[in-house]
Amino acid sequence: MKRLLKGGAVASGNGVLRADVLIDGEKIAAVGLNLPEEGAQVEDVTEKLLLPGFVDAHTHFDLDVAGTTTADDFASGTRSALRGGTTTVVDFACPNRGDSLRSALDAWHKKAGGKAACDYGFHMTLVEWNEKVKKELLHMYVNGVTSFKMYMTYPALRMEDADLFRALEEIRDLRALVGVHCENGDVIDALIAQGREKSPNGMGPAFHPLSRPAALEAEAIGRLLRIAQVANCPVNIVHLSSEAGMDEVRAARNRGQRVLVETCPQYLFLDDSVYYEDDFNTAAGCVCAPPLREESDRAALIQALAKGEIQTVCTDHCAFTPEQKAAGREDFTKIPGGLPGVETRGVLLYSNLVDNRRLSIGQMVRVLSENPAKLYGMWPRKGVLAAGSDADIVIYDPEAESVITGADQLSKAGYTPYEGFRTVGAIEKVYLRGTPAVERGKVSDEAKGQFVFRGRPLFNEV
Repeated sequence: MKRLLKGGAVASGNGVLRADVLIDGEKIAAVGLNLPEEGAQVEDVTEKLLLPGFVDAHTHFDLDVAGTTTADDFASGTRSALRGGTTTVVDFACPNRGDSLRSALDAWHKKAGGKAACDYGFHMTLVEWNEKVKKELLHMYVNGVTSFKMYMTYPALRMEDADLFRALEEIRDLRALVGVHCENGDVIDALIAQGREKSPNGMGPAFHPLSRPAALEAEAIGRLLRIAQVANCPVNIVHLSSEAGMDEVRAARNRGQRVLVETCPQYLFLDDSVYYEDDFNTAAGCVCAPPLREESDRAALIQALAKGEIQTVCTDHCAFTPEQKAAGREDFTKIPGGLPGVETRGVLLYSNLVDNRRLSIGQMVRVLSENPAKLYGMWPRKGVLAAGSDADIVIYDPEAESVITGADQLSKAGYTPYEGFRTVGAIEKVYLRGTPAVERGKVSDEAKGQFVFRGRPLFNEV
């Protein structure tokens, strides 16, 4: 079926141009002025922005963690993502220690297959390093998993420095992308132990930011980047939260290293004052790692984003209900870490950064669509409105407005950390590979996601 979106403003990383978009089946057939209407269903999108479907390369759906399972599986999580304009997610397959990477990949295919409403791919988490894991990396790559993740914190996930180095060398030779969660796990554990000694009667959410200060993120980033320098491997710093961490990235870039940076809406629009709220649910709802930072960190990250120093804004969506969070009422270390965000990312950036001209439309498209598509091996199939690309299209009405509420979210978390945020504009419609998937907030049952077989990361094009 052919559809012609007529009269809109087509956005790319280079800006906005008035153009029509012709969809033929699942693909974009043409973008330009005065495209022929014959045989096409015409949709008037005058005064609307046409954005490439957003790519969220950092989600955690159907993940067993902290003695529970995330509130959102691939069914609810991807419906929430679609409603927010995200047409592709890249989730993290995570093996247990001793398990094969293949078994983890098979498990995540079963979690997502037939359930996902938007398109999806997988990163592979490396929780240990040995010859068995080393031999499996190529198998992951040839099966469309061309990015990996490692942790410098959490006992069950943490990689020691020597193993980090060995893994980086192999990933370098594979020409894959590696993202790293950078916090000094040993010192965090020591700070938590000190907190227990000082507060034997319980530690609430206010202890969370105290146990994971920005200096420990910066130290881990600096250490990782020196190891990566020796390994001669490009790296991606995931969910960067602090000005101090950004300074470490700048130092490495000044040395000539290739360092990519991801941040998240929570670090741009929220701050650590929430942990001191009297209401436990409000404070616990924002317990995540790294934690929310000070107002000065928010300002510094927004400035870095505007300067092009941050390549992607993803969500680290890892949702738990208030009931699940309540497991840590007396001990914050038992609060499952993470918060919901896939549904609000695009409208938050537009409302808080584009509308007040801190970011351009082109910059927003780059960090939400183009750059993640390039870095995660999906360009130009995803991330751009161009002939031959998938017809993943967000129709945005800049004249609409609304208020974000937890009650209105499709996530099963049951709340949003952005409760009461007023929005400028609204997502009017979303196309997924040419099929109307969302219209005025309603997700169609016809929305069916597919696994995206990803290719080589394009490090030098972001």
